Amino acid sequence: MSQKTEKAFNNLPLLPPAQTLVETISVLKQVSKSAVALAELKGLAKTLPNPNILINAIVLKEAQASSEIENVITTQDKLYQALYAKSVKPDIATKEVLRYRESLLLGTQLIKERGFLNTNGIIDIQKELEENTAGIRKLPGTALVNDLTNEVIYTPPDNFETISNLMKNLEDYLNDDSDDVSPLIKLAIQHYQFESIHPFYDGNGRTGRIINVLYLILKGLLDEPVLYLSSFIIKNKGDYYRLLQEVRTKNNWEGWILFVLRGIEITALETLKQISEINHLFKQSQTLIQEKLPRIYSKDLVEQLFIHPYCKNEFLVANLHIERKAASRYLNYLVELGVLESLQKGKEIIYINSNLYNLLKKGLK
Repeated sequence: MSQKTEKAFNNLPLLPPAQTLVETISVLKQVSKSAVALAELKGLAKTLPNPNILINAIVLKEAQASSEIENVITTQDKLYQALYAKSVKPDIATKEVLRYRESLLLGTQLIKERGFLNTNGIIDIQKELEENTAGIRKLPGTALVNDLTNEVIYTPPDNFETISNLMKNLEDYLNDDSDDVSPLIKLAIQHYQFESIHPFYDGNGRTGRIINVLYLILKGLLDEPVLYLSSFIIKNKGDYYRLLQEVRTKNNWEGWILFVLRGIEITALETLKQISEINHLFKQSQTLIQEKLPRIYSKDLVEQLFIHPYCKNEFLVANLHIERKAASRYLNYLVELGVLESLQKGKEIIYINSNLYNLLKKGLK
């Protein structure tokens, strides 16, 4: 790649791009499909007995998938054990994925408390993710390189003042609705812009994917971070990077926006199916426990088994306000009934809702 081309990439235009480039007929048709699927997801998520059933599972799986895009690999089992078993010491990759989870939850909290997302909030999210305080890049030399050919694909802006100005422009774009452009189109635009600014030394890809779901919450299109978009990106990783680059080299906004919109539609429809499966399994478990163990049955008890696919005595003690001996007795009854499986980890016993765990594992690949 020539030095002249690299220098041109540093002249990243401010938002917004020309409306004629981003509101094509094909894009507007896809916006309608994606918006319908997302609205159905928002509505059906409310039918769950407890929204935390899906939130906990989606957040963990999103963290796993988004990190996998950056070649940070762990398993769902390792993640659950690291979260719930005190005796389990997570490996480096598992720790990184759990930090992503905490960053996404932090971002969700910031959105709900403040009602906006600004540069400082994005810095807070990246700080939680990377466990450093480096903040916005101040040193030149950052370049995105093809791992196979070592070719410089893109050189992002490397002047601190330029990066800061671009981030302020992005911040304004995220929080301003006066242009009447669909927020789904704007989500695709802001994601491209953030990844092209590449404001941090580390964690730009994962921070950008966190911003995606936060933006949907900010605009009222979701109530909670339950859109698992990283799964679509993993399945279409080549197209993702190719289309990002084509915005830079060919001004192909339409191709990029259509890719993101289809990802939203497909992911929302997959999650809708999973919510229906979770609801069905919950009702099955509820009926079984009510019939076979009426002395201990309560809807709150069943909810705990679904909020925590890996359950412990402490959860029942804290959330059902029962004694530890009673909690142990309840969980052992549920093992005998086949609702749970027990797993010894060190001195602890973890109780696994295997049917739910396998459903989540299957449904969120």
